[in-house]
This record gives sequence, C-alpha cells and structure tokens, in this order.
Amino acid sequence: MSLIKRNPNGYLALPGLFDDFFNRELFNWGNNNYSSTSTTVPSVNIREDEDAYEVQIAAPGMDKKDFEIKLDGNLLTISSSKQDTSEKKQDNFTRREFSYQSFQRSLELPKDVVDQDNINAKYENGLLLLTIPKKEDAKQKPPRLIEIS
Repeated sequence: MSLIKRNPNGYLALPGLFDDFFNRELFNWGNNNYSSTSTTVPSVNIREDEDAYEVQIAAPGMDKKDFEIKLDGNLLTISSSKQDTSEKKQDNFTRREFSYQSFQRSLELPKDVVDQDNINAKYENGLLLLTIPKKEDAKQKPPRLIEIS
C-alpha cells in the first residue's frame, strides 16, 4: 500500500516535481558546475590510494599566484580570484574590458587520517593538483594471517 498525500483542496501534492521544475534554471537541468549565483565552479576529481588522497581541480587560465589553499582543522578550502583589465586606444575611441573570475571549494578531510604537515600543491597546464598524504597509522594494512593456538 502506498501513501498519497493531498493538500487541503483535495489535489495531489507533488512538491518534489514542481519544486525541481521551478527552482532549476530552464536549460541547466544536469549541469552541477554552476553555483546559485550563476558563476562557474571548476570540476574536482578526488582519488584515494593506500598512501594519500589526490585532488585535481580544472582551472585553466589561472596562475599559481591566483590560488589560496587554507587548512582549518579538517576543512580544506581552495579559492582563486583573477582580475584582468585591458585598454586599447585607437584613433578617436577607447575600448576597455574588465574580467573577474573567482571560485571557492571546500572539502572536509577525514579526521585523524591526514598528515596535515605534508600536503603538497602544484599548478600545471590548467590543473591544480593537491597531494594529501595519510598518516602512517591510518594507512590500510595488508591482511595478515592469524594463527590458531
């Protein structure tokens, strides 16, 4: 038996469907790289192996000086801002253009697993790569055979 909710007027209540329809942008149903302020947020890949976590952030067109990486307890915050201004004077007109890009991503790292003092970051070919090593005691140990006495 399924439960059907009705509102006080007797109509079927379908809040999920209508909320999704009216709260999403018309042509942006599946793209999660846009924030609520309609600014782009770079894609992030996170990979884990037995020794470390690797975080890759696609941020082409930036310089390494444009990034700020901050660790506050377990919260790793990666932010970037870049501002460009150009001016072109020709005959009797002047053309000025301004652009500003910024983003911020925060990741909560596992408690008591990460070696916070040895996190490394490098930016190369439009990709910011963070290597977050695990503490020795947090690394998964290989299975061992336990003898029965």
